Amino acid sequence: MSKAMLDLYSDYLLSSFGAATATGLSSVLSGAVSHDQVTRFLAGRVKTSADLWQVVKPMVREMESEEGVMVFDDSIEEKPSTDENEIICWHFDHTQGHNVKGINFLTALYHSQGVSLPVAFHLVAKSEEYVEPKSGKSKRRSPTTKNDHYRRMLAVCVHNRIPFRLVLNDSWYASAENMLFVRHTLERHFIMALKSNRKVALSAQDKAQGHYQTLSTLDLPEGTVQEVHLESVDFPLLLARQLFTNGDGSTGILYLVTSDLTMEWLSLTTIYQTRWRIEEYHRSLKQNAALDKSPTRTVTTQTNHFFAALCAFIKLEWLRTQTRLNHYALKSRIYLSARLAAFQSLQALHPLRLEPAEPTA
Repeated sequence: MSKAMLDLYSDYLLSSFGAATATGLSSVLSGAVSHDQVTRFLAGRVKTSADLWQVVKPMVREMESEEGVMVFDDSIEEKPSTDENEIICWHFDHTQGHNVKGINFLTALYHSQGVSLPVAFHLVAKSEEYVEPKSGKSKRRSPTTKNDHYRRMLAVCVHNRIPFRLVLNDSWYASAENMLFVRHTLERHFIMALKSNRKVALSAQDKAQGHYQTLSTLDLPEGTVQEVHLESVDFPLLLARQLFTNGDGSTGILYLVTSDLTMEWLSLTTIYQTRWRIEEYHRSLKQNAALDKSPTRTVTTQTNHFFAALCAFIKLEWLRTQTRLNHYALKSRIYLSARLAAFQSLQALHPLRLEPAEPTA
């Protein structure tokens, strides 16, 4: 996958408003690049997270800071009509509460100085087939868990010398093993959400005696923090409770813990809001970088299209820093330019001018 072709294809994804095809890119370039060249480009060596780092590294070095945060999460790009394979298969979507068919991708998103860039990714590959005992149905599974990839990807970010002070993630990745890994192995702090049924001890003595209680039973006023202890975690945490309003007007409770015992409630909850950046990244990647617009059929071409979409997102995010326009405003500007070019092209063809008919007597 040459740099020149990657540039062309990722630009095409940003400027495309329909299906992103090899024929489409060739047509846009008036045949300067053939359909076969684009096909060979997508069918070439499978691009990995290490290749992404080589693309994004120069930009990271410009915006990095010791106060940066690493946000980790996964998402699913639904592909209901595409043939099933190792990466396009059925995954449980915990945001919807049921299985969906598509690509499950994990991302480490680096946020610093107002800029958010993906610095590591992984596509979940369910390469093992097995028969479920209860149903007798053939199913797929991955030989490696998402929590294993969580730890591996964060370790790579540290190896690449990306400066960050905190790891932010939701309750899906808030296992004791992940907490120990971030604090002891990576020597970083974290803020993680916990489920309301998670059990905590209110003192080291309570923990030693096995006295735990669920978070939902605690009387912790909003605006305060409390030191707590988790089973299998060998250091104390600060717990915060935050009320929030959902889009439908209902209210909810968010329980947050951090390994940084110097934090106050306001800084803890404010910093955790940065985690929303990865939701914005998921949405923009899907809606603005033509992630779902490719008719590719093989694991290799689908992976390389995904990689190119990541590169398109990076371009869009960098354009945002230069223009102060958000991703959707930038796409609107591109769309307006495309409509203007189409209108001018039509005018140059001298279309039939419609004259009103003379009224009859």
